[in-house]
Amino acid sequence: MFGFTSDHSASGTASTIINKPVDDVFNFIGVDFFKNYPRWSPEVIECELLSDPPLRLNSLARQVRIDQGQRSESTFKVTRFDPLTKLTFEGVSNPYRCFYDFKPGRTPEQTEVTFTFELLRLELFMLPFEKLIRIAVREGAIRTVRNLKTLIES
Repeated sequence: MFGFTSDHSASGTASTIINKPVDDVFNFIGVDFFKNYPRWSPEVIECELLSDPPLRLNSLARQVRIDQGQRSESTFKVTRFDPLTKLTFEGVSNPYRCFYDFKPGRTPEQTEVTFTFELLRLELFMLPFEKLIRIAVREGAIRTVRNLKTLIES
């Protein structure tokens, strides 16, 4: 699902079944986040924990990305860290949220991962590009779960 509200926000959600147990999948994404995040999101050229390790609730982190040739830097905070079920990040310097939800699959060796990215506010200069931004957010969510599946299963 994705859409816009009257306040000019965008979101994208995608899910996949990963053929690994929930603990393996959660550890890859949540516990080993700084090692693996640039692997599933190659736009990330720098990512660092600003708080004391390990990654946990209220941890602060900084990332530098290059998306479609545009460099951006943001600080984000872990607002939920529920082992084996949910991981949520919220932008501190930019208005965004992303959610990773983990559910057991049909067998103990499967995990359903749902990734949601929400761009909470589009800046005025971005408004003429709303449609393109909506498509990019949706495609980014799909690419995220596809990359996670490929990396975790290999």
